[in-house]
This record gives sequence, structure tokens and C-alpha cells, in this order.
Amino acid sequence: MNALVALCHFCELHGPRTLFCTEALHPPSPSPSSLAGAAGPGDRDRDGDREGEGLTMRANSSATQRGEMCEGCRSLPASHPGFVSIDDETGIRFLSHQHPRQPQLFSVVRQACVRSLSCEVNSDVCPGREGPIFFGDEQHGFVFSHTFFIKDSLARGFQRWYSIVMVAMDRIYLINSWPFLLCHLRLTIQSLQSTALKVFDIEQGVCPQRSVRMNSVFSPAVFPHQRSGNAARSLTSLTQHPNLWASLHSSFSWLLKACGSRLTEKLLEGAPTEDTLVLIERQTEQEEEMSCWEGAEGGDSTSQRHQSESKLGLDFLCDDAKLNELPGPKFRSLRHLRQVLGVAEFRQLVWHVLMGNQVVWRGADPGLIQSAFTVLKSLLPVGCVCSVPYSAQYEEAYKCNFLGLSPDVHIPTHVSSSDFSVLVDVSIERNGRICAVGEYDISALYQFTISSANTQPTDRGPTLLNKLEVALSNENLSVDVVSHCLLCLKEEWMNKVKVLFKFSKVDGRGREDTQKVLALLGATGTGEEDNVRLLKFWMTGLSKTYKSHLMTAVRGGERSPSQ
Repeated sequence: MNALVALCHFCELHGPRTLFCTEALHPPSPSPSSLAGAAGPGDRDRDGDREGEGLTMRANSSATQRGEMCEGCRSLPASHPGFVSIDDETGIRFLSHQHPRQPQLFSVVRQACVRSLSCEVNSDVCPGREGPIFFGDEQHGFVFSHTFFIKDSLARGFQRWYSIVMVAMDRIYLINSWPFLLCHLRLTIQSLQSTALKVFDIEQGVCPQRSVRMNSVFSPAVFPHQRSGNAARSLTSLTQHPNLWASLHSSFSWLLKACGSRLTEKLLEGAPTEDTLVLIERQTEQEEEMSCWEGAEGGDSTSQRHQSESKLGLDFLCDDAKLNELPGPKFRSLRHLRQVLGVAEFRQLVWHVLMGNQVVWRGADPGLIQSAFTVLKSLLPVGCVCSVPYSAQYEEAYKCNFLGLSPDVHIPTHVSSSDFSVLVDVSIERNGRICAVGEYDISALYQFTISSANTQPTDRGPTLLNKLEVALSNENLSVDVVSHCLLCLKEEWMNKVKVLFKFSKVDGRGREDTQKVLALLGATGTGEEDNVRLLKFWMTGLSKTYKSHLMTAVRGGERSPSQ
């Protein structure tokens, strides 16, 4: 991510000033000469010299401003070469000094500094002038800014005004990084404020400034002299932190690296599927939650508690690699599950899965239950899947539609008597045997009992289930071919779901018109009721991105005078 982070300060004598800036320099593209041979140590030394020279040139170029700088406006001395960190994985160099190394960035950071500390910007967005804001344009870049105060016993109001800004040209990337930036910048700000508060309390204990100011006689001749004195103190003096700038360099460098690597662009063949969009959304939510947990107060116990709770809503589909890693007996595919359970029992179980009912497996082998869930979850869109692989207590249907339980867990009466759940009890056969090396005869090892209060016949069932059974019963089709058939069927019905959502939810059409659309989609006729139930359940799995896109398009169409 091409961005930079800067610490800014509002000086009572000189106005907004940039105190400290960290930028990332990406390694240059290989030139024809470098392709002929690797660069030697001498080349690296010369690169380092050029970097140091660039930093010194920037410091010298601001020599005209040094006359207008006080202690509060200055961070590093002009002779200081700055701080440099190198990322061994990517070769990116993170450079820190008072001003940006590149001259063209100086005015960009200067403008961001002025606007972040401007009363016109902050008064309307941040009540109390503290907090995060976002502003910018395509020409000068976009800025995420967080304004805060540092305690100072010698300042007016006993506090000084600072801000941390991140400047980038990518508006979407910066907005998507808002929760991440806010979480980690607040940690840095809280550290600065708490350190300065300790110094403030010590100084107030020695000489309370409030009583001194109240007892002093105001003199117009003295006041300008006090304003032009050495009242502006450096941030190092306010915090009494001997390695303050080195610490900020480390924090800002890590922030640039982490912010650049947390979201990556992926090249997709064609438009992304709904499953892909939902997985990306869930992964982003999980990363943001974990980032906040790591920085939240409360220690490891709080983090572990939140992580255990989040597993109910952030469970992703297991891939084939994870399925192969499961120890002991396991279901390998839908066809294998159908062979073990039997045709009628398999159809009943899959019907409950497609209708969105809660599927509960109860047994002593967590690996076997997890493999069953992995196989069954392939029947649904990712957005319709919420799984608790194995639990010592029952979880309600609104938390998960796939639930694995230990054999001694009692199923509540309202669940066992419900038409919207199915229970698979797995009991161990005493005369189980291994039929081949490394393979298990599951039907000989376990006995499966399927029960449900729903007595509705599943002979007709949804169209998708009927087509799937035709593919599974055809032994000439391999497991991989059946998987591709299922993928095509899911895409076909997800397209029908999108049409139905657009027609009924977004456009708000009536029941009669919706019935006509269902007929056009081929969802009426044999198994019409089940087809409609499937479409409504799958509608809950649509990605937030798709729903937001439709809503935005509709609002834009309503505003368009041509429509």
C-alpha cells in the first residue's frame, strides 16, 4: 500500500506543524544491468548512502523554516539521519524523519497536517475536536486523521493539540481499513496520553499551575512576552520518553506494513461468485475482530472468550485438504454418505439441509461428524452455512444449522418435536472391522438412526435434489464430475435467488407478479413448495456486497430524470 503516516502538532506560536513522518520505499524494478548479476555489498552501501543523503537534503531544505520553529515544532535535529527499517520479506524500506523524503510529498503532508488540525474540519465532524475523520480528494490524496490532546502543565488549557494522519491515494483501500487503523492508532495515542499524564501529575504536584495563574496579576505588557517565550515544549519533554521517536518509527512502520498486507488484490477469472464474496466478507470481519481483541484491554482471557463465541458465526467451509487430515473413519463424498445411510435416509437428510432446517449429529466420534458436515455443507451456498462442529451442549437453531453433539447431550423437547430439525444418532457397532489398509467400513463400525418430527414426504422434493440424485446414482460419473454437477446446479439456483430477491425485495412486487416470475424460473410445478422454500432460504446467503450494489443501483435509478 502506497501510504505514509505522520504525527502533527498545532503550535500556539507557529500554527500546524509536521513533527514526524514515516514513509515506505518499495524496491525498484530490476533493470537490465541488475538481471545480469546480483548487486554486491558496495551497491547496497551506496543505496544506503543515497537514502541518508536524501534525508539530510530534506532536513537542509527546511533550513529556512528552522528560524520559525520552536521546541514544540521540532522532533529530530537537522543533523539526525532519521530512522530506517528494512522488511526482509519484501525489501521495502521504512524511512522516518520530520518531513517526507520526497519533495513532492512535502506539500501533500503539509496540507493534510493543516486540515487535520483545522477547526473548520474538526468542529462539524468530531464533537470536542477529538476523534477520527476522513477527508481528501484525487489530486492531494485521501487522509485518515485522528486528533487528540496531550497534557501540558505550561500550555493554555493545560493541553496541546496533536493528530496522527495516514495519507494514501487509494480512497477505497483507506476506507476499508478504517476499523483496523482506528483500533491501532488509538493504542498509540493512549500510550502517549498516559505517559504524558504521569509527567503532568508530577509537575502539578511540585508546582500547581492553576493556582499560580489565578494569583498572578495580568499585564498586557507581559502577556506577549509570555507568548513568545519558551512555553512551547517538545513532545519528548511532555512524555519524558528518551526513545520516543524510535518507538514511533517502529509503530508507524508496523502500521504501514500491516495495513498493506491485511487486504490483498486477487485476480479472478470472470465475476466473483457469491461464495467468494461471502468468504471475503467473513474473512475481513474476522481479521477486524481479532485485531480489536489483540488491542483491547482485558488480557488473553477476554480474547479467548471472544474467539470461542465468534466460532458460532465465523465458521468457514472445510476444504478437501482439511477433510483428508481428519483421523479415523470419515465420509469422503456425498456418494459415500449416500451409500452408508441408504437412499431413503440420505434423501431425507439432504432435504432438511436444503430447506434450511437444523441438522444435528450426535455421537462419540468428532472426526466422523465433522467429515459429514464438510460433505453436507457443499450442498449450500457459503452464506447459508453456520456450523458448530462439536459441542458439549445444545445450541439453538438461530446460532447454527449444523450442530455436532457428544452422545450424552440431551436434546430439548421443543427441538425434538419441531418440524424444522433432524437428528442423526451415531452409535458404535461392537463387531466393526477394517475392510482395507487405511480404510474403514463405516457401515460396519457405526449404526445411524435418523429421526425428525417432520412427517412431510420428501418423494417430490426440490428440483435441485432430484437432479442431484440422478447424478449420484449414475455410477459412470466419477466423484469429481458429480462435484462439478453440484457446483453448476448451485450456480443455477443462486441466479434464480438473485432474480427473486431483486424482484420481490428490491422492487417490492406483489405476490401475483412473484408467482409469474417463479414460473419463468422453473420453480413451479412438481415440488413447487420445496422450491420456494429453498429459494427463500438461499436468499439469506446472499452477500452484503451484492445486496448493497442492488440497493445503490435502485436509488440511483430513482434519482435519474431519464427513468
